[in-house]
Amino acid sequence: MLMGIKLQAHPTEDQKLVLSQWMGCARTIWNAKCQEDKYLTAFARKYMPVNTYAPVDQSFAQYKDKGISPWLFKCPSQILRNSAVNWYQTYQQFFKGLCGKPRVKKKRDGGSIHLTRELFRFEKCNDGVIRLFIGTKRKNIGHLCFKTHRKFEEPKSIYIKKKNGRYSVSLAFDDGVDESDLMDQKAYLKVLSQCPKKELEQIVMGIDRWVVRPVQAGEDFFDFTPGQKKNKVGKEKYLKRLQRRLARQKKGSNQREWTKQKLARAHEKIGNIRHDFCHQTSRKLVDKPDARVYVFEDLRTKNATKSAKGTMESPGRNIRAKSGLNRSILDKAWHKLEAFTKYKAYRAGKITYRVPAPYTSQECAVCGHIHPDNRQSQELFLCSICGNTDNADNNAAKVIKKRAINLILDSGTELSKRGVLLDKGRGANGKPHGAKAKCAHGKETSKKTGLANAA
Repeated sequence: MLMGIKLQAHPTEDQKLVLSQWMGCARTIWNAKCQEDKYLTAFARKYMPVNTYAPVDQSFAQYKDKGISPWLFKCPSQILRNSAVNWYQTYQQFFKGLCGKPRVKKKRDGGSIHLTRELFRFEKCNDGVIRLFIGTKRKNIGHLCFKTHRKFEEPKSIYIKKKNGRYSVSLAFDDGVDESDLMDQKAYLKVLSQCPKKELEQIVMGIDRWVVRPVQAGEDFFDFTPGQKKNKVGKEKYLKRLQRRLARQKKGSNQREWTKQKLARAHEKIGNIRHDFCHQTSRKLVDKPDARVYVFEDLRTKNATKSAKGTMESPGRNIRAKSGLNRSILDKAWHKLEAFTKYKAYRAGKITYRVPAPYTSQECAVCGHIHPDNRQSQELFLCSICGNTDNADNNAAKVIKKRAINLILDSGTELSKRGVLLDKGRGANGKPHGAKAKCAHGKETSKKTGLANAA
């Protein structure tokens, strides 16, 4: 199975200059392909017969001209070729609906180059340190120093990336894990559907994500450590000072550019704290011996963090409170945690699924009664029918688990492309309905009348 790692690189000043030039050349080819495709598409739409489309290919030689673009001749042609091939492969993914259309890349303090086997090799130098030789015989930067934090096999290709003035080497290699013995979501669902309910209750874990408790997994909840919280608060205060300094500095000055780079690095460090939290939490979840199936809500973060400003005719209310909630939601990195748990569970022979998210915070895990009044506060859940009292996040995790078990055992359950378990047996849309009284999403309450529908 392919495993990717990212290694920190330490180029010299001369190497930084050459790498930045090569990244600019690769970006030139990518942008030229995007602009050529835009022009040919508009021309074909206006002047050519119907169903005539612009050609999509990997050619790039037409952009090399000693009079117009002489700098391209200073870059290894393999880097230019790889940039054109990556553009072509991205376009093919766009045709399949897996990503967006290739867009023009802006010139910023960043960039990347894709190097194939003819452009690099790992060598052990006289001092016993493994270094990376970059380039061809005529066009090279010599040996690049990088920090190795784990063992890896020599890859077929690598990426050298620049971000906020720092360089890194990204690579993927086969770690020897046999993927033929692992099951995907559909195959795993068939096996789980044959398991008894008691067994599913032991191996299924519902995971609720929110702001106060970032992760509620069964009876356990996970939060940032005191050290991580302290570092985040310190960096946020540092960001405010830098923002005030940036507002006083003259645009275009060197000091302003240096302040902007400090801002970017501070944001990057805060992001690294979230990254570390998601890695540690996902590892703890996957290492639980009893859990084999991890179930998340199908959350739409974009919808949850929409602006509350409204329009001129109907302005929004509580804008400051909503903006603070949006920052708190984005700070918890919900989907990064899910992505990390997904690939780690797959490697461990386990699986992850999603269930529809509506009313998980208002539904009672014991009787299935749904009403906004059940959520007494952010922390307290008190069912108005059966009197069940629990922590609100813990109750939501139980509801997620209960929904997943009912959907797994239901013969009409289908798996969507996004990995969501949906009940299609009765023409349902995956949201709570009243067709099943004992189902976790069985009793929906009218928000207008505040009365529970009869089961």
